[in-house]
Amino acid sequence: MDSIHLVVPVSDLHIQQKLKKDRDSVRELAVEMTEYAKSHGLTVELSGEDASRADLDYLKSVYNAGIDAGADRLCFCDTVGILLPEKTYEIFSDLSRLRSPISIHCHNDFGMATANTVSALRAGANEAHVTINGIGERAGNTSLEEVVMVIYSLYKHKTSIDIKGLYTTSRLVSRLSGIPVAPNKSIVGGNAFTHEAGIHVHGLLANTETYEPITPELVGRERKIVLGKHAGRSSVVLALKELGVPASEKQIDDIVSRMKELGDKGKRVTDADLQTIAETVLGIYQEAKIKLEELTVVAGNTVMPTASVRLKVNGNHVVEAGVGTGPVDAAINALKKALSGVADIHLDEYHVDAITGGTDALVEVWVKLSKGEKTITARGARTDIIMASVEAVLEGINRLIQQEKK
Repeated sequence: MDSIHLVVPVSDLHIQQKLKKDRDSVRELAVEMTEYAKSHGLTVELSGEDASRADLDYLKSVYNAGIDAGADRLCFCDTVGILLPEKTYEIFSDLSRLRSPISIHCHNDFGMATANTVSALRAGANEAHVTINGIGERAGNTSLEEVVMVIYSLYKHKTSIDIKGLYTTSRLVSRLSGIPVAPNKSIVGGNAFTHEAGIHVHGLLANTETYEPITPELVGRERKIVLGKHAGRSSVVLALKELGVPASEKQIDDIVSRMKELGDKGKRVTDADLQTIAETVLGIYQEAKIKLEELTVVAGNTVMPTASVRLKVNGNHVVEAGVGTGPVDAAINALKKALSGVADIHLDEYHVDAITGGTDALVEVWVKLSKGEKTITARGARTDIIMASVEAVLEGINRLIQQEKK
């Protein structure tokens, strides 16, 4: 059945300043609109906007009038995110006794959306309004993945949500909406199951529960070890294990030493860096499956940035062209088109840092790529930002292909 969400301002601030009306006229309008919607065969959810700043007795009078007019569901909106969990529990212990099911709709202005939503559900709320990745107006709304995992892991209640699909859904929404997920976002952020500090990784080797409240596999993730100057021997051992690279104690010491040299120079050590260092120490030669033979880029104030590439892929030549918002974007798009039938690679993150000053500065490009559930970081360093970008992407793609074969 079709439904409609009727939003009614219920705080005096909204009633007087926004609508220029009084309480009684707003309540009458709510009843009139509810009756109108019901007469057209709609399921009605009557929502109190800015309910967290409204007089509770007045709010209940609006809800009760709406129920009498046929409202099927009710909704309490914390429109500016000012609720506290204790107050939320108190409010919903009262509102849950109304004659129609009630839901909670929280905004995250003070970072309390998940806590308030869970409190409302514990106090008797029948439903919760949530969004993937917590996207929404201003600081966003309650995050689906956080609420689901709090209920599942901390309150030990299963929902009908497929929790293994949380991460892939998060990435899909981020890609389609163009809104990136913060690296430190809980559950689905890039760093949620990433470890660098040596003491953390040492604990993980003994028991993953030491530094992980849930396993990454539970939500469709994989554990990741970040290497840098803070990483210890344990980090390298675990990272090599995940790469499927066996090494002796002496070889591990050599790899750690070389890796820390990079970290001490202020460089972030990528997955590709570790693989290259390990292969050098172990005397392994890995021939790149994809090689760049030619790159041409055309850009200007009256020209759409266009790039053409000629690659050697598994011994065969592939030529492709692409356009973009800038020369780097065009070059990467050309690469993607050239490799679409070979490696379905997605560029998740792209960062540029100038290592030296001046117009001829040496730049370092750092990328994070994914292929299916596998991710890898790689970098390129050149005075030409376009070549550095292409170099980083190709390095990452080749490493992902090597990992997949292993």
